[in-house]
Amino acid sequence: MTALQTGSEQYGDVADPADPAVQEQFPAGAQVLVRDEVWLVRNCVRTAEDGARVEVVGVSDFVRDQEAVFFTRLDTIELIDPRETRLIADDSPNHRRSRLFLEAVLRRTALPQSEQRLALADSFLLDPLPYQRRPAELALSGDNLRPRLLIADVVGLGKTLEIGLTLAELIRRGRGERILVVTPQHVLEQFQHELWTRFAIPLVRLDSVGIERIQREIPAGRNPFTFFKRVIISIDTLKNTDQYRHHLEQIRWDAVVIDESHNLINRGSLRNQLAKTLAPRTDALILASATPHNGDARSFAELIGLLDPAAIRDPENYRAKDIEHLFIRRTKVSPEVREQMKGQWADRGPSESVRCPATPAEEKIFEELAAVWLPGDGGTSVSSVPLFPYTLLKSFLSSHAAFRATVAARVKTLEKKNEPQGTAAELSALHRLAELAADLTESDSAKFGKLVEQLKGIGVGPGSDTRVVVFSERVQTLEWLAGVLPAALGFRGNAAEGCARLMHGGLSDEQQMAVVEEFGLAGTPVRILLTGDVASEGVNLHRQCHQLVHYDVPWSLIRIEQRNGRIDRYGQAHQPQFRALILTSGVEGAKDDTLVAERLLDREEQAHRSLGTAEAVSGLYRAEAEEKSLIQDLLRGKTVDESLDARRNDAESEAAAMGDFLADFWGGVNEQPPADEDSAASEPTAGTPPETVPEPNPAPAQTLAPSEAGAPATDTGQVLPRLFTSTAHFLDEALREVFPDARERLDLDRDAQSGLLSFKPPADLLHRLKALPSDYLREQGLRERVLVTFNRRLAQHSLQRAREAGSTSSWPEISYLTDLHPVVEWLTDKVLVRLGRQEAPVITASVAEPTYLIQGVYSNALGRPTVVKWMGVSGDGHVDDDMVSLLRRSGVGPTMANPLRHRDPAPLAAGIPEALDSAEAFMEKHRDAWDRPLRDSIEKHKLRLGEWEQPTLAGETTKRRLTDLADDLLTTGQRPMLRVLAVLVPDPDTDGTAPTASLTAAPAAL
Repeated sequence: MTALQTGSEQYGDVADPADPAVQEQFPAGAQVLVRDEVWLVRNCVRTAEDGARVEVVGVSDFVRDQEAVFFTRLDTIELIDPRETRLIADDSPNHRRSRLFLEAVLRRTALPQSEQRLALADSFLLDPLPYQRRPAELALSGDNLRPRLLIADVVGLGKTLEIGLTLAELIRRGRGERILVVTPQHVLEQFQHELWTRFAIPLVRLDSVGIERIQREIPAGRNPFTFFKRVIISIDTLKNTDQYRHHLEQIRWDAVVIDESHNLINRGSLRNQLAKTLAPRTDALILASATPHNGDARSFAELIGLLDPAAIRDPENYRAKDIEHLFIRRTKVSPEVREQMKGQWADRGPSESVRCPATPAEEKIFEELAAVWLPGDGGTSVSSVPLFPYTLLKSFLSSHAAFRATVAARVKTLEKKNEPQGTAAELSALHRLAELAADLTESDSAKFGKLVEQLKGIGVGPGSDTRVVVFSERVQTLEWLAGVLPAALGFRGNAAEGCARLMHGGLSDEQQMAVVEEFGLAGTPVRILLTGDVASEGVNLHRQCHQLVHYDVPWSLIRIEQRNGRIDRYGQAHQPQFRALILTSGVEGAKDDTLVAERLLDREEQAHRSLGTAEAVSGLYRAEAEEKSLIQDLLRGKTVDESLDARRNDAESEAAAMGDFLADFWGGVNEQPPADEDSAASEPTAGTPPETVPEPNPAPAQTLAPSEAGAPATDTGQVLPRLFTSTAHFLDEALREVFPDARERLDLDRDAQSGLLSFKPPADLLHRLKALPSDYLREQGLRERVLVTFNRRLAQHSLQRAREAGSTSSWPEISYLTDLHPVVEWLTDKVLVRLGRQEAPVITASVAEPTYLIQGVYSNALGRPTVVKWMGVSGDGHVDDDMVSLLRRSGVGPTMANPLRHRDPAPLAAGIPEALDSAEAFMEKHRDAWDRPLRDSIEKHKLRLGEWEQPTLAGETTKRRLTDLADDLLTTGQRPMLRVLAVLVPDPDTDGTAPTASLTAAPAAL
């Protein structure tokens, strides 16, 4: 039997779970030493055979965040007693080692559950847009039992950035160590790219190539999701692989993200089953979709139920207000978005209908379709399937290549039926169509001629950088265009082969990602992207392109808007231009593109400009449903406008019957006016504000960033208590302390003009870099040299340059150093291990008497901090609960002197127990007040759970589980975990009232 087991495994019978004597032995929140690693106790109970059963979570680096169970009869479990802290002298210049140690502890301590303000919003490679921060604010607001949220912003507002910011805040709170991101396969790399380049959050990509690599690297049978702590994988890979679904059932996540989550709604589908597997096995759950509602209240309630099973009492009758704490939705015309995006997102141009009069060969097919397949005036179609004639028509309106494929497929189907009596007439009519289309070429296509004319008109051709996206619903159309379009535009030889790329659902995930990346790089020869609607969801095509052509128009407003959203999105520098090729006919009764396509284009544009979205115009909320309903109405003799208006009226009637829910939802949820956003933006946040980021040539020679003179300027009440005014300053001094010979040992090079830092990564940093995207590691040669910077402009320029002419990779050469960056985390940990376990430095400072710096933490049953206090305790027992301000007043900073006159540590050590008692008494005194907001929030959730009626056995089980979870989130009844961090002592040669050194001395250069 092993003493180290996962938290879900039980060994030994529990004698008395509530035995206070056992719980006092290893109280929740205490730190223990087992197998030379430090663990935090979550729970302790006595067993009949194996002594005390101690549930723990790892604290020290090697086991950080790992869950384990130890038994006192099988392992030596040593309670770490802060009273036995060893005090050591600090002989480093300016007490640098001590200041760095204190800062590192501050950085490595998770923010408490009660902290709802954003801590890192200003520290990433993002524009300062408050609307993009609000999903993270909502997730952390305490309105939810757990951070669970549906981000339903419309196409193009930046949902990936909103997700990244939310994940970053969870990581800073110790609630984002294990992350699973699930996306459509064609956006895997795009999502991975954004999270690394913007936030420095690395995700291991498990695409088809990545899975093969993992199978080579990890032991056989090993769960890959335990081998990699942060993973991105396609939903198609997960839903179709039994092996991975089995692995998912054996693991818990801190955070799961599911992009394009509207695909989860269909009950019983593989995607739906996957979501139901993941939802109860994660703390945080973030769903994202621009079209999350299919018009059915019960289906949407099921989606919300993934976030909170108890959120909706009656799935047939609820309001947006009932669940607004679980989702957020804005459009481009929402006031907060419109005001904040001024000058940063070009308004879209009109959707231009380019009419293409049919050629004589096409008119013959129009005549045949009108006479035989789609006759007017009550005529009867030759087809026995009512909807097929419209399928035939749509394929013809796409291209003769698609038309021939549709005719051939129908012939094959009918011939298999072997029913001459019922199919002879239709087969004969099909053969007639096949004859009419057999010899058609591009010269017989009116739309092809207009396409070439339009593309030349906007500048697409040899010697031009202009790019265009051409959409078609039909693979046959795309393949035909790929074969004939380059030559028609004047491309020859190798240029003809490289100018166009084809993308559709038949390509593998690797092929699709490669096409998207190549189109987004200015240095590639690609000028034309021919794509189907596989690219209409989630794909960024706006980096080098603002021109889009609908070669054929989908019969769905939602699909048109999704297509347009590929280039009309946040970050678009030029006005998006849209064109649609409209095939027209002079044949009486012919159903050409003016019948449907042109009207849908007009309605989509009207809705976009007035509402910000076209998704609710038909009241059907799904592209497939819109198209099917429209065709059925056309069969009944209705026009497009009559069909849309009737469906919308029906939807409004249904919405009114259920409390006008859909009107609430599609009107926007959790919108705020700009004035409120300005107020929210004024909340103090940590990190480096944009205006303080070093610009080119900002720094004095031999420093990474401007060095702060005097004491740190951290304000009381700041989200992140800091001793250093910036992460740049911390990194600067950490390098001096850990690598005094950095120029030789790391081959460190630094450009003082730009702030670029370049060095050869040592072995322990290389180990951390394995979590970075493999393409990025390989293409940028990061195993040989790392290039990083705190200069926001330089990092942004590097990111932009990666997409410009001459670049062969979208990965930037220089990465932006955020608090989450592996280099920053690596140096932070290097600083921490400069002191041994349970060692605390003695710092000579401007204090009148010895002052003990103590960290106090209350935790919940899950081991997460609920209250974190940084205290200074003086000899008379007075407690100052603002350690950072205390240090500032005491002159602790980069210019302080270290007199190197060390005291005898014995008298100081003798005062530790009394200081700890004072700190504990102080925390117990104020605990109720500190804990009340969290307790009130949890009690509100428990009250709602009590009111939730769920008659099924599964529902009662879920109710008990959620109630237990709510209890687990409360601060436990145990004593706080206390830790002595340092002791401030007066200089023996002064009276303790004056600064110990001049505040003008500069820190030593690297």
